[in-house]
Amino acid sequence: MGSDSKKLFVEFLGTCIFCFIGAGAIITNQFSNGAVGLVGIAIAHGVILSVMISAFGGISGGHFNPAVTFGVMVSRRISVVLGLQYMAAQLIGGVLGGLLLHVVFPPELCATVHLGTPAVASGVSLGTAVLIEAILTFALVTSVFGTAIDPRAPKIGGFGIGLTLLVDILVGGPLTGASANPARTFGPGLVAGFWENHWVYWVGPLLGGGLAGFVYEYFIMEKK
Repeated sequence: MGSDSKKLFVEFLGTCIFCFIGAGAIITNQFSNGAVGLVGIAIAHGVILSVMISAFGGISGGHFNPAVTFGVMVSRRISVVLGLQYMAAQLIGGVLGGLLLHVVFPPELCATVHLGTPAVASGVSLGTAVLIEAILTFALVTSVFGTAIDPRAPKIGGFGIGLTLLVDILVGGPLTGASANPARTFGPGLVAGFWENHWVYWVGPLLGGGLAGFVYEYFIMEKK
């Protein structure tokens, strides 16, 4: 398997596992009548992202998120062609994660929470939802640059990035689901057939991720 093929494979695999665990925590919370809770859901997402980045980051960079890849593309640290291939692999991985959830959990339970697909809460306007997703993704992608891409980054594996997602969910989970990741929304959403306000989870994260990549690359990154 060639170098780029390995990168695409681990992006697919890591995104699949991330979506299965993250969305699975939401379904399990429903199954357990709320025993997992917001904190448990946030921990599940944050820890599995940390581990996947630590496991596969040395191969592909450990994006597992089209918004992260877009931010890296904006910074010109990945080619457009390879970046688009990363995104495709991530989306397919998210779909497989959703399919596995559909197999594991009872259909009626999956239907209740749309396989853990993020949704905009009642009372939150769509404009506000886009802004929330953009801010949360900006924080996430900034943490990617600051702890993984920057040569000055501390050697902490993926845990700085995972912790950022964890606190993102603590803040934004009740409002938008705090996806900050189009693949995380697309995969379970496709399998569940749930598309309500789906565009929010592309526009917000891509805006936030792209802006974070631009700001870090051109205003923070040390130039030789």
